[in-house]
Amino acid sequence: MIDTSEIGAFLGLDVGKGEHPATAVTPAGKKAFDKRLPNSEPKLREVFGKLKAKHGTVLVVVDQTASIGALPLAVARDMGCPVAYLPGLGCGGSPTSIPVTDARDAFVIADAARVMPHTLRSVDLEDETIAELEMIVGFDDDLAGEATRISNRLRGLMTQIHPHLERVLGPRIQHPAVLMLLERFGAPTQIRKAGRRRLITLIRPKAPRMAERLVEDIFTALDEQTVVVPGTDAAALIVPSLAGSLTAVLDQRKLLAARIEEVLENHPLSKVLTSMLGIGVRTGARILIDVGDGSSFPSAAHLAAFAGLAPPTRSSGSSIRGEQPSRRGRSSSNGPSSSPRSPPSPTRPPAPTTTRRSARESTTPKPSSASPDDEPRCSSRCSATAPSTSPGPPRRADPHHAHHRQRSRIRRSSRSRLGDRSSHTSACPHQPTPAQALHRS
Repeated sequence: MIDTSEIGAFLGLDVGKGEHPATAVTPAGKKAFDKRLPNSEPKLREVFGKLKAKHGTVLVVVDQTASIGALPLAVARDMGCPVAYLPGLGCGGSPTSIPVTDARDAFVIADAARVMPHTLRSVDLEDETIAELEMIVGFDDDLAGEATRISNRLRGLMTQIHPHLERVLGPRIQHPAVLMLLERFGAPTQIRKAGRRRLITLIRPKAPRMAERLVEDIFTALDEQTVVVPGTDAAALIVPSLAGSLTAVLDQRKLLAARIEEVLENHPLSKVLTSMLGIGVRTGARILIDVGDGSSFPSAAHLAAFAGLAPPTRSSGSSIRGEQPSRRGRSSSNGPSSSPRSPPSPTRPPAPTTTRRSARESTTPKPSSASPDDEPRCSSRCSATAPSTSPGPPRRADPHHAHHRQRSRIRRSSRSRLGDRSSHTSACPHQPTPAQALHRS
């Protein structure tokens, strides 16, 4: 908890791209400043300096620490002003009961910092390693998405013009040898015209072991299709361009991976992270960005819940028992943490209900009592055709599917309860209808 006993003014900033709506309040709740500040260092220094000269220590509180909120925090630190961060839930719990809107954000932030200091979060000066890793890893994530998009586009074009060739090159679409081949020869006719020897010479430096086998598979696939699909000539212009773009993106990712590894080695926790099974350079960097040293989590259980790894227990009586992977937690941390997680389980089945036949039979009106002469005739003729009402043999218990056992028990019990009624209403052709029974009575 941040100590606010010596704070002379609480300055709330609703950070923005071009300007920051700012409101300063005194410990007594009186407004000392209420204007929009341009997102420039000279203006910020001017306002911070005036507030410090008049009120002493000024606590600068923001609602966003990264991106557009980085400059105000850096200027405040440079001028010796303490800084803090107010989460969105802290704003919503402000005693002023004012909705968090663009016009009143700054006042809500400042007033919540004044009367609810326990909602504030300290904003420590970020380590240069963490700041650089966050920027590089963010750019690497963008490149990964771009590589996936281009790969899917390439495979889609190849599937359209030559499905057999796509089955050979598609699974290896990001291999340097395949990209070099597609960048040089974009159409199936161009690949066939180049010949086996030329293709082997071309891709051997990138794939020395599989060059001959890959070329042989390519020509086998080319022989399986003799027709030319419309659009092949246009694809011959697009495929080389896409292959070149994908090569450039993959080369950029290689450079970033080397830089991430260099920066990660400068952090004291790098050896601890990379020594864990299944955690590489990129995953270790992402964990270091999202979790840090783990000091902000009271226990390991809090960290597991934050990452969405804590399995919740599902229990209902004696039939439904088990644990499933949690789907909660921070979405950005689920990326690196998704590797050790087990695959998501299917959706929990709904509560067992009566079958459709049981519901239909239960709503059928029970016929009134008929004459005594009809009963023995009905029972004698229906005794041979009436279905058996005894339940079948018990099914084998399956501990992994308790809800199926519960449904089976309900079906068997409903059949036993409705056995006598169904033997007369559905199986007996001589049972009078409700209208006939009323007419006879």
